[in-house]
Amino acid sequence: MADKVSAKAPVVLLVDDEPDILELLELALRKMGLEVDRAENVRDATAKLSAQHHDLCLTDMRLPDGDGLQVVRHIAQHNLDVPVAVITAHGNMENAVTALKAGAFDYLSKPVSLDQLRALVKSALNLPQAGSSEDKALLGRSSAMQKVRDLIKRVARSQAPVHISGESGSGKELAARLIVQSGARHDQPFVPVNCGAIPDNLMEAEFFGYKKGAFTGADKDRDGFFQAAHGGTLFLDEVADLPLAMQVKLLRAIQEKRVRKIGATGEEAVDVRIISATHHDLAERVRQGGFRQDLYYRLSVIPIQMPALRESREDIPEIAQRILERLRGDSAVYFSERTLHSLQGYSFPGNVRELENIIERAFALCSGGEIEEDDLLLVPVEHEQADNAALSSKYPLPKYLDQVEKQALLEALEQTGFNRTAAAKLLGLTFRTMRYRMERLGIKGPQGAGVDEGD
Repeated sequence: MADKVSAKAPVVLLVDDEPDILELLELALRKMGLEVDRAENVRDATAKLSAQHHDLCLTDMRLPDGDGLQVVRHIAQHNLDVPVAVITAHGNMENAVTALKAGAFDYLSKPVSLDQLRALVKSALNLPQAGSSEDKALLGRSSAMQKVRDLIKRVARSQAPVHISGESGSGKELAARLIVQSGARHDQPFVPVNCGAIPDNLMEAEFFGYKKGAFTGADKDRDGFFQAAHGGTLFLDEVADLPLAMQVKLLRAIQEKRVRKIGATGEEAVDVRIISATHHDLAERVRQGGFRQDLYYRLSVIPIQMPALRESREDIPEIAQRILERLRGDSAVYFSERTLHSLQGYSFPGNVRELENIIERAFALCSGGEIEEDDLLLVPVEHEQADNAALSSKYPLPKYLDQVEKQALLEALEQTGFNRTAAAKLLGLTFRTMRYRMERLGIKGPQGAGVDEGD
């Protein structure tokens, strides 16, 4: 029977058939105060993983009797609570992505950087115990929402890039934060970035930072988003809005795990997990030539689709009740049954964000402690039908889609007093996209003039 190693010294299983690499890695790990176990092939590795607990497995991709993916799959298939990382040949991102999809925690490229090795080990050994994640903030008992929660739990224990898609207001950033809270980087920086809100000429400086004197106005050294997120997570919201030139630079930073500040002579290593999101169909953007295919595959290693609220109507009462509980505090305010029924029958184009706005408004308008159907100020069904009838001619399709888009933009502008910034936020668009669509569709200000530039 193997001797038990003290709980104070985590055990790392190294799987490689090259003695010099094993020696180098073992020396680095022991300097970190870790115990090291060795295996030279897949058979030996799987036997050791089954025989005793290891806190981390680090395996080479090429092994005499198979490959590292077999070790990764063995751990996944036997539900072993062991994060596993693979070592791939330099530049072989295809193997790295395949390993991440199979369940690997992370990867290292040859020649192995000891700084990156130490960062990976620290992240892996900081993983919460299985089953300790908090998912209460993502409400709903529908099968669609349960599927999302289950996927979040699985991807949280990995370092694989995650791409979250879904309509505006469906909870994409909330899902990203839950992934982080349940993972190894839960106590490290979480840096959210709205990619559509950054002017093109400032992109590189904002992402990678700059050195003093790099350009006019650079009066001191400044870190970028990657440096701010070092050790933690970089959340790229509305990633579809990145210009193509920046997509190239972002891809390199993700693959090399290194960035160069503007004006710097050398690169610096960054340890960042990437989570991205958009309400656009990113695959369609790739087909249209607006998004790089190689970056798409690099970001979308693990895809998560957030369901629209109308696709899980059975969840609406629970979510609405939780929102109302937060708003009312100690006051005794409740929904009438008719009100909850009306909410379930509404289409919610703005999803949970729209539901929150409707309930906040109804809470302010209600009297007598009960929120009535009239307090919701929903669009009456007959008005919806009239609008649909006006748009019933769907051919030619481009004209029909323009009508739908124009109607949505006008409604948002009317709700916000023709404030383009507020209307863009309501629609889940960037200001730049909002302005472009208004110009394309010929939408003017409330008096027929161009919309005020000062909104």
